[in-house]
Amino acid sequence: MEKYMLPCINKSIFGIECYGCGAQRALALLIKGDFSEAFFMYPGIYPLLILFLFLLSNLFYKFNNDHKIKIGLIVISALVIGSSYLIKMFSIFN
Repeated sequence: MEKYMLPCINKSIFGIECYGCGAQRALALLIKGDFSEAFFMYPGIYPLLILFLFLLSNLFYKFNNDHKIKIGLIVISALVIGSSYLIKMFSIFN
């Protein structure tokens, strides 16, 4: 499966990882069942997965205040992705 993964263009051109670096590998780890490894590879995988599942279910079932839930999940996903990116780039905990 890993031989079919797309390379990060940002990393190959500039040498700096992007906000999405690790997401493909984390998804592959989720499929394999390595849940903790997927989190350490890309912490934003779980909020994004919850957001995707909510959006998919919202196609079939309409929820009250679904727009507020969508915005909340998007904000949580962005905060997790942004904070994990900053931690990775500046190696705060390494």
